[in-house]
Amino acid sequence: MREGVTILLGALAVDVVLGEPPAWFHPVVWMGRMQEALRRRAPRNPLLAFLWGAFMAVAGPCVFGGAAWLMLAHAHGFERWVLAVFLLKSAFAVRALATAGWSVSRPLAAGDLEGARAALRGLVSRDTKHLTVPLAAAAAVESVAENASDSIVAPLLFYAIGGVPGALAYRAINTLDAMIGYRGELEWLGKAAARLDDLANLLPARATALLLALAAPLGRGSVARAVAVWARDRGLTESPNAGHPMAAMAGALGVELEKTGQYRLGAGLREPAAADIERAVRVMLGAAVIAAALAILGARFAT
Repeated sequence: MREGVTILLGALAVDVVLGEPPAWFHPVVWMGRMQEALRRRAPRNPLLAFLWGAFMAVAGPCVFGGAAWLMLAHAHGFERWVLAVFLLKSAFAVRALATAGWSVSRPLAAGDLEGARAALRGLVSRDTKHLTVPLAAAAAVESVAENASDSIVAPLLFYAIGGVPGALAYRAINTLDAMIGYRGELEWLGKAAARLDDLANLLPARATALLLALAAPLGRGSVARAVAVWARDRGLTESPNAGHPMAAMAGALGVELEKTGQYRLGAGLREPAAADIERAVRVMLGAAVIAAALAILGARFAT
């Protein structure tokens, strides 16, 4: 069996059995620490902040993608395989995403809205303090759908194209966008990171929407409705990419996903509940299995 396939199978097995490595040992944590150190040195002048942010956007994938390439180039045999498995696993997170979804659905199903709101803070950037049950459920479903692209499909796609260094480079791009790619105080510093992340996710977001639509029956959903809502509502979000998987998930589950004052995906469908988060996780897992199978095929032909 080709090495690229065995590395991917090993990384998938580690994710299923062990989940995430400890924070002190996690490359994504190291990415965040490096970028946080650079962020503290950012100038306040808008033009200089933009240029510094552009440097940060390029530095992340170069440092971590380059480091992965150098380490693997100088490792051999079984040690090289173990290193590759560890690095690739750090670039995606199927089990962690499922667990995060369940951490919201279970308290919500038990009537513990405060507990669900608290769990949501690990999934979304919005203020969860005043979310109603339907809005909390919608936020969780949206996050599961969007992160299916960022945390699963995109890293696997970049692995199929560029090997372990490609997956680590993508993860560095996405990590920085999550840190500074926002409007407001960080807008100038985060512009380059946000645009680079938009570019990197153009294909993965659309591929994820298709995979979620195909996996809709695993959540007792409709493939046809997923495609229809995806086609209708994909452009309603501010992000050019996030609306694709979220709209597909709304249609797959037959629910309306609303972020107050910003968008309503699947408008006219019923409000979501705790059980719909569980369904969304099942659909996400099905999409992950399809994505993994396609990545295995890609790795087989690329190596």
